[in-house]
Amino acid sequence: MENTILGVGSRVRHPAYGDGVIVGVTNVAYQVCFIQYGIKPLGRDYKSWEVVDAVSVDQELTYNNLEKSLIKILRTWSDISEPVDLGDKWEGGKMILQAYDTSLKSKEIPIEVFFHKIVMVRDRLRVMEQRVNSSNLTDEEKVNIQQYITRIYGSLTTFNVLFKYKEDHFKGEKT
Repeated sequence: MENTILGVGSRVRHPAYGDGVIVGVTNVAYQVCFIQYGIKPLGRDYKSWEVVDAVSVDQELTYNNLEKSLIKILRTWSDISEPVDLGDKWEGGKMILQAYDTSLKSKEIPIEVFFHKIVMVRDRLRVMEQRVNSSNLTDEEKVNIQQYITRIYGSLTTFNVLFKYKEDHFKGEKT
């Protein structure tokens, strides 16, 4: 990366601080945000880190680009889930599982509990997807794993009926 200036949003791996994201660039230093160590200044001539994902400096820095970068960072490095609304028609409802054998007792689950578990599966799939993308796997291995993750999303599309907003839906492979 000699003579290459990294832009805001570039992801790096520091030997001591771990994974970080460049949040600012000055004439002599990068401001790098590390999850466990906060923002640290590092000279632009620093060469002991690994550049995981370089963002060019000439890429326009807009509020929208910054917001997307922050969302990507939070999804990659935290297990915090975003709020997802249950469709109004399901609020207060329950899911009843009835076995074919009528001598067996049915199981009732509040729909909110079931919905929460579905959302947690989706969030954990997203975290797994980000971890795969930032791993040391070869590109071919990453693509193969990504294909399985996409198929898992596709298997979960049945539950899209529970979501209030279409942008929260599971999306699988397009045929």
